[in-house]
Formats: sequence, structure tokens, C-alpha cells
Amino acid sequence: MIDTPRERDQFLRMVDKFLGRQMERIFGEIAELRSEQAATREDIRVLTAIVLRHDSSLSAIIEQLHAMTAQFNRFNNRLGRLAEQPAE
Repeated sequence: MIDTPRERDQFLRMVDKFLGRQMERIFGEIAELRSEQAATREDIRVLTAIVLRHDSSLSAIIEQLHAMTAQFNRFNNRLGRLAEQPAE
């Protein structure tokens, strides 16, 4: 029990010190979380750039495969027409 003003003041100082340490700890944890959050954001930016690059590369590869298939089909059609022509 707090009976005197001196005990009350001593108790309030202890509470202030305790709350001050707890706030410092919480602020430190918040700063650490913000730092981790910034690092995570940067990681996400890098990974997104990699995915977009691969997506672009994949689209280019698919386009190239379509062009090569069309080229092969044209060559195959020409070869078929040449094979059908009578020998001279």
C-alpha cells in the first residue's frame, strides 16, 4: 500500500522507468520491423523484375518458335511440290 507522498513519488518514478524501458523496447522492435519490411520490399522488387524479364524472354521464345514452325511448314510445302513435279 502507498501511504505517504514519498512512497507515492517513488512508485510513480518506478512506473515511469518501467514504462520508459518498455517504450524503448517497443520502438526498437518497430524500427527493426520497418528495416525488415524495407528489405522485403526490395526483395519483392528484384524478384518481380526477374519474373518480368523471364516472362518477356518466354514470350520472345514462343514467338520465335511460331516463326520457325511457319518457316518449316513453308519449306516442307515447297519440298512436297518439288517432289510432285515430274523429273526432267
